[in-house]
Amino acid sequence: MLAALCGVATSAWSQDPSEVINNQVQVGDVFSQGTLNIVTVEEGVQQDTSATGNNVQAYADQADMAVTSNQTLVGSVQAQTTVNVTGSLGEDSAISTLAIGNTADIGINQGTVTGVVTQISTFSDNVTARTQIEGETAQAGNLVSATTAISNNTTLSLTNGSAGVRVNQTTGADVLADGGAVMQYVSGSSAVSGVAVGNNMSSVGDTSSAQRLAIGQTNNGSLVQASKFTAYGNAQEAITTTTAAGNAANAFNEGPLLDVTNQQVNNAYVRSQAEGSAYLFGAAQVSAYGAGNTAVAGNSGAELVLDNTQWNGVGGVEVIAAFEGNTGYDAYGQAIAVGNDVTGYACSDCTGTMSVNNSQTNNGDVSSSSTVNVGNSGRSVVGVSTATGNNASFYVTRPTGN
Repeated sequence: MLAALCGVATSAWSQDPSEVINNQVQVGDVFSQGTLNIVTVEEGVQQDTSATGNNVQAYADQADMAVTSNQTLVGSVQAQTTVNVTGSLGEDSAISTLAIGNTADIGINQGTVTGVVTQISTFSDNVTARTQIEGETAQAGNLVSATTAISNNTTLSLTNGSAGVRVNQTTGADVLADGGAVMQYVSGSSAVSGVAVGNNMSSVGDTSSAQRLAIGQTNNGSLVQASKFTAYGNAQEAITTTTAAGNAANAFNEGPLLDVTNQQVNNAYVRSQAEGSAYLFGAAQVSAYGAGNTAVAGNSGAELVLDNTQWNGVGGVEVIAAFEGNTGYDAYGQAIAVGNDVTGYACSDCTGTMSVNNSQTNNGDVSSSSTVNVGNSGRSVVGVSTATGNNASFYVTRPTGN
């Protein structure tokens, strides 16, 4: 694996901006595997399995920084975790599996960051993360299993800072987050999730930050799929969730200005599938979300400027959520499928203003399916199934929790 770690930490007395120039090319395959074979443990188990093609980190504290980063992935990236248990996983267990083709993490504290980040994953590679828990005769207290696969990933974080950054992401990779869990008995909560994204960009600015971002994402792969399958004999709380997106861009800010120009093109078939079963259950939830392109731009400060263009091809979006149980209390199934999805908001408590130019084109089929079967008896059953070609929401308010 050809990977470099680039970082800067400069003092408040620096007069000239720090500069990071990063060039990375990964040609061969990258593979990581984690296996746990367990009879019985008391406290719990933890397994972190990750595989990354190219990784760069750049950070400046109380100083300015200029970043130029170019990352190219040619080979495949695969991360796989297998847990075999016959007795008990103990009180609390956490399993994490992560596969990322190219990733860049940029941070600034009390300074200004400028730069261009370019990430390319070629047509010949694939990015796969898979987690499988096999405990047909086993029990667990609380269990968390998270599986994530991303072809290109860029994160930007600011604290009392400002940013002028362009991000260019292009992928031709197939992206898959797969697997599930089989357990006889879960006395607490079991949360099994899968996330698959072709191109992902996320930015967070807090403490009076300001951001100007130009985001360009193109997905030319054939498949982006998140799929999770769970089966329990008896589960107090069972949650199975999947999220799949061809392109995803999320920018959040707390400060005077968030200015985002976002352009997304997706040609991949997007599939999100969450299926679960439990013979006996307290609360059971299956939720699946899938989108060709999705974007969120939110400023809890005064001003939002958003220029959004989304184009989704003929590959289509398919979302499936299904639960089957015999006897229990509350069962919930939700499937949400969107060709293009965008949300923008500014803060009404800050005399907020918002300027939005939005263009969305969806060419493919969009389908959602939610199924809940309770064979014997239950207290409540709720099903939600929503399919939308193009969805846009813009408002001046502060959403709950922001």
